[in-house]
Amino acid sequence: MSRCHGNQLGRRGFLAAGAFGGLGLSLAELLMLREARAQIKQYDFIEAKAESVIHVFLPGGIAHQETFDPKPYSPLEYRGELGTIRTNTGEVFSETVPNLAKCADKLAVIRSMTHGEAAHERGTHNMFTGYKPSPALVFPSFGSVVSHEYGSRNNLPPYVCVPGVPNEFAGTGYLSSSFGPFALGDDPQNPNFKVRDLNLANGVAPERFIRRKSALEAVNRRFASLTSADSVNAMDSFYDRAYGLLDSVQAREAFDIGKEDAGLRDRYGRNQAGQRLLMARRLVEAGVRLVTVTYGGWDMHDNITGGMRSQMPALDVALATLIDDLSQRGLLEKTLVIVSSEFGRTPKINATAGRDHWPKVFSVMLAGGGIKGGTVYGASDATATEPEENPVDPADLATTMYHLLGIVADKELMAPGDRPIEIVDGGEVIKPLLA
Repeated sequence: MSRCHGNQLGRRGFLAAGAFGGLGLSLAELLMLREARAQIKQYDFIEAKAESVIHVFLPGGIAHQETFDPKPYSPLEYRGELGTIRTNTGEVFSETVPNLAKCADKLAVIRSMTHGEAAHERGTHNMFTGYKPSPALVFPSFGSVVSHEYGSRNNLPPYVCVPGVPNEFAGTGYLSSSFGPFALGDDPQNPNFKVRDLNLANGVAPERFIRRKSALEAVNRRFASLTSADSVNAMDSFYDRAYGLLDSVQAREAFDIGKEDAGLRDRYGRNQAGQRLLMARRLVEAGVRLVTVTYGGWDMHDNITGGMRSQMPALDVALATLIDDLSQRGLLEKTLVIVSSEFGRTPKINATAGRDHWPKVFSVMLAGGGIKGGTVYGASDATATEPEENPVDPADLATTMYHLLGIVADKELMAPGDRPIEIVDGGEVIKPLLA
């Protein structure tokens, strides 16, 4: 059954019914089948609100209490040492995000994210795929699914990781490795930053490059005629994309952060958070469909107050600048920004003044790309221990993201063995978040 459009005949049921189309159905049955087909057509095509996604992942498990869900009226051992700040919508955030508080009218915060995985790896899997980990199947990341569904735009990789592939769950899973991410291979904050593989090697003239390319194409055609193995096809696709990047002035321009206005680079911050997010903006503006940016280490079992005061200012400035920059360029309405982590932190401060792993409730921030600004969805209880209103699981978040991109989340992709697997299993679109 469609969760978005309410059609009463599921995809498998429709295909089964279609198999009997030539066996003499009654007029009523034919009319019912025609209506079902119309419903399926409506179901299959969702109007995309977002053209690109910037997924900012904060590895380690950032504390919801010290960011978007403070508990100022709880006892000190629950609320922690940090104070709060009033946003421009009247909501309350932690004092760690004063710049985001000033643009809260453009943000949405989910305060009721929840899942059951307290281990970093398993929580990360949830937040990169929308699926619980399975011993039987490796699921594809958001970026690989988007790459599979939409492909390249403007001769740029559809899926890019900044600065590098952050974890094993950011890959292709059961999809072909040709849908994997392109990694920068360097950090944009470095003074001599240079993306690998975007320029010809020293001593290779353009004429020699063309000869090499022609020779490789001949070899690839020979291999393709002998086998359809994924490894061969993926390598062929890899070389096609690599040559496309080498041939494309637009691609080289997109990755050249040195061409950015110096004043804007200063506004983002001449640090990891600032330059990584500025690179993400350059890439989506040029045509990359999904950029995953990782920043920081948020596994603060000790001295969480000092840790947040150390790491959060750069991220707060960079994220607020990104939102403003996208808005000024007319890109925010078609670029979905997601800020997530694998889980949150324990409700109570521990014996070493930190917080431990806590997947029962945590927060996610979103902006742009069809998201209703100034929104807080869901709520945790008085001590940030568990959801009190409207719990949201990773499948719901993934389904909402795909919906905004115009991708049907329960469309079936083919896993090895011709096994149909839904892009997301069981998620619901979070309609109150939609503009």
